[in-house]
Amino acid sequence: MSTSLLLAVTLVLPLLSGVVASAADHRPALMRGLVFPLLGVAGLMAVGLGGHALLQGTSETLVYPLGLPWLHWHLRVDPLAGFFLALIGFVVTAVSLFGPGYVREFEHGKQSLAVLGFFTGLFVSGMLMVVVAADAFSFMLAWELMSLSSYFLVAYQHRNAANRRAGFLYLLMAEVGALTILLGFGVLAGFGDGFSFAAMRAAPLTPAWASIAFALGVFGFGMKAGLVPLHAWLPEAHPVAPSHISALMSGVMLKVAVYGFIRFSFDLIGNVHWAWGVALLIIASITAVFGVLYALMQHDLKRLLAYSSVENIGIIFIGLGLSMIFYGTGFPLLGTLGLVAALYHTLSHALFKSLLFLGAGAVLQRSHERDLDRMGGLLRRMPWTGLFFLVGCISISALPPFNGFVSEWLTFQTALQVPSLESGVLRAVIPLAAAVLALTGALAAACFVKVYGTAFLGQARTRRVRRSNEAGRGMLLGQALLALACLLSGIFPTLAIDAMANVTRSLTGQVLPAATAKGWLWLTPISADTASYSAPLVFVGMLLALLAWAVVNFILRPAGRVVTVRSDAWDCGFGPLSARMQYTATSFSMPIRRIFAPLWPGQADAERDARTGPGSEARQTRYQVRTGDVTWKWFYRPVVQLLHATTRRVSRIQTGNLRHYLGYTFVTLLLLLWLIT
Repeated sequence: MSTSLLLAVTLVLPLLSGVVASAADHRPALMRGLVFPLLGVAGLMAVGLGGHALLQGTSETLVYPLGLPWLHWHLRVDPLAGFFLALIGFVVTAVSLFGPGYVREFEHGKQSLAVLGFFTGLFVSGMLMVVVAADAFSFMLAWELMSLSSYFLVAYQHRNAANRRAGFLYLLMAEVGALTILLGFGVLAGFGDGFSFAAMRAAPLTPAWASIAFALGVFGFGMKAGLVPLHAWLPEAHPVAPSHISALMSGVMLKVAVYGFIRFSFDLIGNVHWAWGVALLIIASITAVFGVLYALMQHDLKRLLAYSSVENIGIIFIGLGLSMIFYGTGFPLLGTLGLVAALYHTLSHALFKSLLFLGAGAVLQRSHERDLDRMGGLLRRMPWTGLFFLVGCISISALPPFNGFVSEWLTFQTALQVPSLESGVLRAVIPLAAAVLALTGALAAACFVKVYGTAFLGQARTRRVRRSNEAGRGMLLGQALLALACLLSGIFPTLAIDAMANVTRSLTGQVLPAATAKGWLWLTPISADTASYSAPLVFVGMLLALLAWAVVNFILRPAGRVVTVRSDAWDCGFGPLSARMQYTATSFSMPIRRIFAPLWPGQADAERDARTGPGSEARQTRYQVRTGDVTWKWFYRPVVQLLHATTRRVSRIQTGNLRHYLGYTFVTLLLLLWLIT
């Protein structure tokens, strides 16, 4: 099958699944039996198509007779597009396994299954089209298809006012970001000789206009990716969407924005400047630490995961900022290392964040709880989901032998090469960013210790959690696929980095020759003398340690000599241990909340249920913390107030007098005639 035909089928299959889903309201079995299998086949084809372009290092431009009369659709499958095609396809495949069991809860609800299936197909097709678009027109068309279809998925349960608000905010910010991206393409097309990406690459940009185009790209793609302070839509939209859609949005859609930024900055603009990297590094560092601090304060599971996505987007852009700094200062090898670190964390985050959102969806479906303070003890009731969720928590906490450790280690290795630079400013800024990254990693580990300990360990806090049971086989299979990918990409990082060499070669002409020089066993980013990491040996060492523990405890321990006496722990005279004696998510994060108190506008409420009668004491106390996003106070509220003041002034021209309106028309006509002549 030719590349042209294979790509066309890959893009059409999700659209076909959406068309089939139109009849799902009358035949719910279509969603399970045909819609999700079509998405799964499309995902597998995307993995095959993207993997071939990535591994072979081939580039092929295809022209389809669609679009404008003077501008047909240009689609291009090159190593960068192949990397993101494979990433999108893999996550879509996992979601196609998870989805049939998850959507059962919507079959007898008030929401339309046809709407869910139709816009899911459009959403997947839009994301695939974005990464292969090779002209501004087809790119923006695919971008809008992705944004508009995901709006209907965010507002799917529209009977809830919070969902409608989240959908409106998401659509508003998506369109503002799209307009900014369009302006950025306009700058490149103005200096080039057309709207195709090939013409934009050849555009002779002046340094000033290149900086303007870069700033527009950061704003537009950064808004979709979730850079602070442009992230406001993300913690509102991701929690209210169905969980498999949240996995696609956080695990994949944010990466499509990362793809757009890389394509725009490294490919279309071309010669990056070190000052751009400094600006991006500062923004990304703030984003990373801001995201993890706000994730720590959340007790809504999906909202916590959404803020965690902000943190990880910050880590990705830290790698991109370091890459720009080193490329701009004449160190292409180190710049390539930063780019590889960003790409690897893009891959890692797509895998473990999709896994965590699917796990959260399984928990929500079975326990009907999303508040961490009301969970507990789920590991006994959902052991497989608990195991896969644990893999996601370890991966996102950047602990070996999983993939999160490799990508963050590569980012640190890039930052540690700062002595190569001559600028004193850069040698001061980069260590600060590395320190922020280290703080972010420690806080992320604390955050997911809180999540897993509160939700899966201890005792159940509510009746609904006590009655929960394990998710279905398909839902577990989707999680298992992603968990296995997290492990394998953590154990064999050299294979992934070797494949990424074609991406960096196509963008910058550079590769990391020393990274895989020692074979699959050792990862040496710069050289074996500088730093090395053997993920397979670490994994084998952990297995041997686990085996030694099992041998000592179950085989070598003398029978009959050691008598273990089991009894209840000392309870200070308060009776048997209860769920109320456990740490909650709120109490776990309280010390960090006190340290960073100025960052959280909000309030803490203490409610006491008092006994009746003289001298009575409070029966119990409920302590609840409500935190708001400080960017609303510092950034969005002043903008809204300015818009309100402006509209009030503009509204004064609406006098209701017909003569005034005729005068406005006459003046406008004269102005237009003057401009035309």
